[in-house]
Parts: sequence; structure tokens; C-alpha cells
Amino acid sequence: MNRSAPPPIVDLIPETAPFAPEQRAWLNGFFAGFIAPDGGAVTPLSPEGNAAMLASLEGDSDDGDAPWHDATLALNERMALAQGRPLRRRMMAAMAQQDCGQCGYNCETYAEAIAGRWETRLNLCAPGGKETARTLKALAQELENKPATSLDSEMKVSSSTSLPAFGRSRDNPARATFLSRRRLNKEDSAKETWHVEFDLISSGLDYKAGDSFGVFVKNELGLVDQIIGMLGASHLTPVSGKTLRETLQSDVSLSPAPDALFELISFITGGPQRDKARSLAQGEDPDGDAAVLDVLAVLQKFSGARPHPEAFVEALAPLQPRLYSISSSPKAAPGRLSLTVDAVRYVVGKRRRHGVASTFLAERIAPGEELPAYIQAAQGFALPEDPATPIIMIGPGTGVAPFRAFLQERAAIGATGRNWLFFGHQRSTHDFLYADEFDAMKASGLLTRLSLAWSRDGAEKFYVQDRMRQAGQDIWAWLAQGAHIYVCGDAQRMAKDVERALVDIVAQFGARSIDEAVAFVAHLKKAERYQQDVY
Repeated sequence: MNRSAPPPIVDLIPETAPFAPEQRAWLNGFFAGFIAPDGGAVTPLSPEGNAAMLASLEGDSDDGDAPWHDATLALNERMALAQGRPLRRRMMAAMAQQDCGQCGYNCETYAEAIAGRWETRLNLCAPGGKETARTLKALAQELENKPATSLDSEMKVSSSTSLPAFGRSRDNPARATFLSRRRLNKEDSAKETWHVEFDLISSGLDYKAGDSFGVFVKNELGLVDQIIGMLGASHLTPVSGKTLRETLQSDVSLSPAPDALFELISFITGGPQRDKARSLAQGEDPDGDAAVLDVLAVLQKFSGARPHPEAFVEALAPLQPRLYSISSSPKAAPGRLSLTVDAVRYVVGKRRRHGVASTFLAERIAPGEELPAYIQAAQGFALPEDPATPIIMIGPGTGVAPFRAFLQERAAIGATGRNWLFFGHQRSTHDFLYADEFDAMKASGLLTRLSLAWSRDGAEKFYVQDRMRQAGQDIWAWLAQGAHIYVCGDAQRMAKDVERALVDIVAQFGARSIDEAVAFVAHLKKAERYQQDVY
């Protein structure tokens, strides 16, 4: 007798029960777990499967496409498109629409997890920031008026029973070794861009061109110590099983200040200060400085408040991993991975501020040090399956990162498709990132065309979308020959301008009306011939 053979399936839910076939199948499997011999159990559904079943059981089935799933749309535009849709769909519209994976989900499954009650954290969408967190908080109020069911609880349990694949999620990171950094632009450039390399040999990680790299960084110790001084606390104060200094350095975000911190301040202050803190907690801006208030600035603004360290840490948001587009191909650099990182530095008032992740990689981590990291697989951003397909890549600034990887990959596999790169930055003499490499690719014939745009070299600013319009007839010819277009960079400005330029090119050289050109570009997206990696 084969003891590993599964028990026969029993129909516990009769066909006459008021359920759809897929509902009956799920419920049969669910209840069969209670009577399975030898402690047998039902294989839990994935969070996605749980969400779909929850939606079906609640009469909230799939309601078509998600027109708001566009990172170039502002939050109010996305919410307008989702108006009248089920709660889980409106929650999806509140996300930043980048499917970046920093939250541990994509935009749709994060929304499903919150609506299904197996995810209670509302502040995980790093690109969406406060706007998304506040919108999700308001939408989550609807869940309080909707009683939880036993099915919700079972789905919550089943969705947490399996750990994500090692090194493939923020929830199960590997450890990568930092190797080196080198500056890509000249010293007198207005920008500070770094080529950063990691060793993956001992980490067990692998990746594909187009993927992203998630890194867990640490806050700057100088900033941490300033905050501890403002609290009037000791570095060694125990918090969450660590010292206060360790917790502030590794576990919590110190910028921007979350609404919960303003709420805490309002509880321990009085008079006008309390009213001001309450206003800030509600998203108002009584002094016109809300946009620049990080955690230290809040303690300085409300200097009379001295929160208890434990309550203070509890009010802060978790320190999220940061995602960067990988700028290397594993076929060109086995066991290694590179990133292209702009170090963020700016001044507010008289205080210098630093981007936590970018300056960590640019100056604070030392060669040989390890850090937790993971590979975020690309969603809808990959080279064509047919290596003979021509590609057009548009990536100004650090947006060029994945295209360096694409070109390395195409060279390594001997792809015959033509390659056209649009790159832009401020000054040609200072900011031509990877100039030697791209010039060599051009000379070898790998890079069929290299179109450059410099915004500060002339009297008028000139961008990649302007260079596209100049080459519009050729772009249309490449599209007619089946080319795929890729865009990487800023979602709110550059990506919108590039798409608008493409629409104009299609209208002019494809002899179409603007509406027809818009529809043509939409078709390119649906056919995965127009792909974006925007942030």
C-alpha cells in the first residue's frame, strides 16, 4: 500500500449549495482539511488566490481592467478613475502603481492583502509616501464597518504559512557583500553619481537583466545621535530588545516625519503647539513647512516635547528597503551586480540633509561589508524574447542603468537586433555616464544609434523628448519594423514627456489623429512593446 497516496476527494459542499464551481472547490478543500487522516492539511492558497476567492465569496468579483495602474498619474487622478469600484480596487488605486516590490507585494496584491485583512500595515508603499498611507488609512475605515468572517481569519493564517523564496523578497533577504564604488561624473558636476558593485557569489543570489536590487541600509549615526540628544535620552536606553541607538540606526525611518509622530506630540504638548501638531497629523500645513519636516526637524519644531523613547520609536515608520535598477548583466559579470546611484544631498534652512540609502552606498558602507539584500524580479520590463527584435531605450540620468544591463546582455548572447539608446543629462563634459563604454559599443556596432541630450549646454534646455522629436521619422520607421520601446526614470515628469513625444511622433509620421496616436501607444503598452521602469 502506498501510504503517500492522497485520500479521495469528498464533495462536502453539495452542488445545490449557492456557490460557484470555484467556490465549491475551494470550500471542499478547506473543510476536507478538518477530516484529513494522519494530520493531513489543505495546501493553503497563495495570497493572490485567497484574495480572488474572498472577492468571489463576497460578491466582489473581478471588475475589469485597472485604468489607474499608471505610475505617471497623480493620486487624485487615480482615485477618480477608481471611484465607485470595490474597496480592494480603490485601495489598489491608492498605491504608487510602480509594482516595485518594496512593500513585499505588487500594487494589486498589497491592496488585496489589506482588504482581505491579512496585512495590517498601511505604510509599506515607499514610493507613495504619506499620500498613499493617508488614503489607505481612510479607506481602511470601511473595513471597520464590515464585520470580519471566519474565512478572513483562515485566509490570514494560510497566507502567512509559507516564507518567500530566499533572497527574492524583503521578508527573506540574503546577504550581499559590498565591493567598490567609483564616481561616474566629474568632480565639478552639479550631480554626484556612483557606480556601485556587489559580490553575489556567497549570497546565493542570481538575477536577470531588467531586475532590481533591494538593499537594507542604515541611518546616519550623526543624525541618530542628534535625535537622541533632542529626546534627552541615553544611547543605551533599551527599546525593542536593542539599544535606542541601534533601533534608530537600523529599524525606523527618520524622514519624512509620519502622522503618528505628530499625534504623539499632540498628546504631550498643550496650547497652540498641540493644535499645530494635530493639524499636521491630519495632513494640514499650518506653518507652510510640512513638506520638509523630517523626524529631527519635528523635535526641533516642538522642542518642548520630550517623548518617552519607547513611545517615540513606536510612532515612527519602519525603515524600508530601497530598490535600484540593476545596471549589469549576469552574463557579462558572473557573480557580480552593479547599481548606478545618485547621491542625494540638499539643504533645508541651514541644515544639510542626505538621502539615507544613496549616501549609505556612496560613502558610509565600506568594501567587504555585508548588508541584507534581495532581488526584485522585473514585472513587464524585460528584453524581447526574440533577440533579433530592435529596441529603443530612453533613460536620462541614472535611468540609463537597466539599459547598460540590456546592452551587456545583448552583446553576451550575440543578439542581432538593432539597439538605439537615448541618454540625457546636464552637461556633456561632466555628466556623460559610462561614456567610454557606450562609445565602445557604438564603435563595435552593438549600439546602432546613440542620441544624446544635454539640458545645460546651451541657452535653452534640451531633453531626451526633444531629441526624440528630432529623430521622429526614424523612430516611426523602427516601430514599423517591430521595435520595442523602453523608458526608465522619473515617472511624474520625464516619462510623461517621453510618452507625449511618442504620441506626437506617431501622429505626425504615422498619419494619425492625436486620439488615434494615443490609442496606438496604448496598444504598444498592451502588447508589451512599450515598457516602463519608472519611479
